[in-house]
Amino acid sequence: APFCSKEVNYGNVSDFLINMIYLLMALYKEQLLFTPNCMKFNLPLPPLSRLVQKAELTRLSHTFLHVPQLHWIVVEDAPQPTPLVTDFLAASGLTYAHLHKLTPKDRKLQEGDPSWLKPRGAEQRNEGLHWLREMGAAAEGKEAAALEEAVVYFADDDNTYSLQLFEEIRYTYRVSVWPVGLVGGMKFERPVVEDGKVVRFHTGWHPNRPFPIDMAGFAVSLRLILTNPQARFDGDAQMGFLESSFLQHLVTMDDLEPKADLCSKVLVWHTRTEKPKMKREDALQKQGLGSDPDVEV
Repeated sequence: APFCSKEVNYGNVSDFLINMIYLLMALYKEQLLFTPNCMKFNLPLPPLSRLVQKAELTRLSHTFLHVPQLHWIVVEDAPQPTPLVTDFLAASGLTYAHLHKLTPKDRKLQEGDPSWLKPRGAEQRNEGLHWLREMGAAAEGKEAAALEEAVVYFADDDNTYSLQLFEEIRYTYRVSVWPVGLVGGMKFERPVVEDGKVVRFHTGWHPNRPFPIDMAGFAVSLRLILTNPQARFDGDAQMGFLESSFLQHLVTMDDLEPKADLCSKVLVWHTRTEKPKMKREDALQKQGLGSDPDVEV
């Protein structure tokens, strides 16, 4: 069963004057986010076997600690929760749900595969959506009313987020969108807005996709997710179509709500953590002088 470090008190309606954000994070060797309007953020993350996993979780959690009403849903790509992520979340000070969902072997990237070869995190994101739908089905009274105003956002562990982004997306009616910096081989990708409506996307790759948008560039009303149980991420989607496989069940282009000053400001950046070089560590290990394996990095 998922574990939350803090209980949510639904007894005071004023607790939900600020819409909650569910931050859904997939730790497949990366992550996702989910945000609700009046409640917390849920971030599902899959297990990262990468050396930088704890460092990235630390950096992210210090950002999330500044965001009110956030519930982090972390979904690990593992057969069971890993001790590193379990202990980290317990000490994080954040409200969270810790889930796990193993990616089938035929859908995993192999050593040396380019990151774009297969969609990553689909199983973990879908597990997070399943958790949210179960929570929605069990909710009653004020709790159910609060969930109606919640927002879900899908995050990655190595992205960089402005706190302003979370305040903007709290007030998402269906699906809100905004620019993403340093993505797709461009300075930024963004929805193009005319007369307050999204009319196309500024992107350099397959602009004719149903929704040519990065995972970091949209948030979804939890109400919309709960009323469309068929909406999920297609693990077999071709490169660049994972976001579209989910969004096409929920909205059309005309429904999109532009944020970030009509999509004129960048509030999230698709940064990437450099893979650490372990050449000297490997050499010392061959001599029996490697770093103490009991020290968690």
